[in-house]
Amino acid sequence: MPKALVDTGEGPWVARTVDALAGCDPLLVVVGARADEVIARLPPGVIAVRNEHFAQGMGSSLRAGLQALADGDLDPRDECDAVLVMLVDLPDVGAPVIGRIRDRAGTGPAARSVLLRAVYHGRPGHPVLIGRDHWAGVLATASADEGARRYFQDRPPGPVECGDLASGRDVDHR
Repeated sequence: MPKALVDTGEGPWVARTVDALAGCDPLLVVVGARADEVIARLPPGVIAVRNEHFAQGMGSSLRAGLQALADGDLDPRDECDAVLVMLVDLPDVGAPVIGRIRDRAGTGPAARSVLLRAVYHGRPGHPVLIGRDHWAGVLATASADEGARRYFQDRPPGPVECGDLASGRDVDHR
């Protein structure tokens, strides 16, 4: 079962993640396995971006989402200065973490050059905020399950400590 559809008693994880991202506009969800079922669980106004190459790993999902934004596939009024990348399998990462990252990034043109990453007691995690100026570089290097890791090796994101708000625990690593 895709992680987006996992329900541990509080609804599917995709719904929990979308709730945490309330206030982000536009709000895109990249869908892969069982895409139609995931899309059916999205609230109105959330844009689904289909990743036909999801089996290649999260790097393909990152590319699909960034490419949809970079290509202007959305309403032109939705052009954004930065993207906040959130994974669906972070059970305790919620709105407070998202808010802290967004507050640190600022707004407007200055956000275009920002790279930020949530850290939990010094350990890098998600979400990650990527300013528009970095999208081409991330698109060029994102691969398999590495996402933007190679891009970040030469351009480390600024750390935003969030260990007081969540553990950042990814359900893949117990």
